[in-house]
Amino acid sequence: MGLFDFIKRKLFGKSKKAEKAKTSEKDSKNIVSKSPEKVKKPKVEKKVEKPKVEKKVEKPKVEKKVEKPKVEKKDEKPKKEEEPEVEEVVDDDKEDESLTKGLEKTKKSFFSKLKSAIIGKSKIDDQVLDNLEEILITSDVGVKTTIKIIERIEERVSKEKYTSVNELNKLLKDEIIQLLAENSSDLEAFDVSEDQIPYVILIVGVNGVGKTTTIAKLAAQFKEGGLKVLLGAADTFRAAAVDQLLLWAEKVGVDVVSHGMNTDPASVAYDTVKKAVNENYDVVIIDTAGRLHTKVNLMNELSKIKRVIQKFKDDAPHEIMLILDGSTGQNAFVQAEEFIKATDVNSIAITKLDGTAKGGVVIGITDQFKIPIKYIGVGEKIGDLQLFHKGEFVNSFFD
Repeated sequence: MGLFDFIKRKLFGKSKKAEKAKTSEKDSKNIVSKSPEKVKKPKVEKKVEKPKVEKKVEKPKVEKKVEKPKVEKKDEKPKKEEEPEVEEVVDDDKEDESLTKGLEKTKKSFFSKLKSAIIGKSKIDDQVLDNLEEILITSDVGVKTTIKIIERIEERVSKEKYTSVNELNKLLKDEIIQLLAENSSDLEAFDVSEDQIPYVILIVGVNGVGKTTTIAKLAAQFKEGGLKVLLGAADTFRAAAVDQLLLWAEKVGVDVVSHGMNTDPASVAYDTVKKAVNENYDVVIIDTAGRLHTKVNLMNELSKIKRVIQKFKDDAPHEIMLILDGSTGQNAFVQAEEFIKATDVNSIAITKLDGTAKGGVVIGITDQFKIPIKYIGVGEKIGDLQLFHKGEFVNSFFD
């Protein structure tokens, strides 16, 4: 009996079942009206999963605090509160909003500096361009990329006769978009040919950059897109790395291969790809150790992992994704340089852009390494790991 029917019968009280139940529930009216917390009588529990739901809920419609799965079986709406991150993956408006919010610190820092640099100026001159150069470098765009941008602006000022400082924003925006277009192409969706299935992604990067959480967000997005995902816990050296990945896999709802801590990472990778091939998984994401990028043995380990997984999939890994922490600024350039020397990195994800004013690192890394930035992280939710679209990125920065 639903709670609504129960109240209805109490009000109109002519049901035979209600009469029959009077002996066992003679004080139930007083209990219900007084405090929903104390309703524990069998009649109430007949179809209401647990009367404890009423501890914070006066009527079934107020279920935003109900977290028990049994209650959610009857009402699908609360599930959206359990997994809001996954819902945001398919909402373009929310993605744009989170991108704008994620770049807010960088935007405020950059434009406050730019405003100070041109105050009192009416035309674009050498002093204005020198100030702009300093602003770009301190925003972690990088020296080489900054010089390239300044030279292009100087050329356009000379040829196209731009003179007003009011036109500086437009010039800068155009040149950054052009620079990104030369080195990166937008990715719309996960799209691979049949012969690449299972598609194997090897995740590399130093400890603390957000490798494990990025893996979880990727897995959730692939699963949301209808793909069968398998994770490999091959970071067997860092304390709690395996446990952390297992917890994320359970939360996201994907399978994971693990041998525990202090085991051979190559063996984990081997068994992961073997399982994926035999059981028709679409995507394999393998976590790897994140010790200091200066250690030769780490690079040797990555080479060994590549060799063993090619025994089952000769063209694997299809993607070696380097995870960089955007908040580290110039240190991200150093990490990228070392990993690119040691292994065949072919995509980059830059995380933690929401917590820093150093978003210019995206521009510099794209230009200097000529490797496409595939994802940027602009928040903690699953949907806040977004495919990098240069136009949207620059528009969010300037608009």
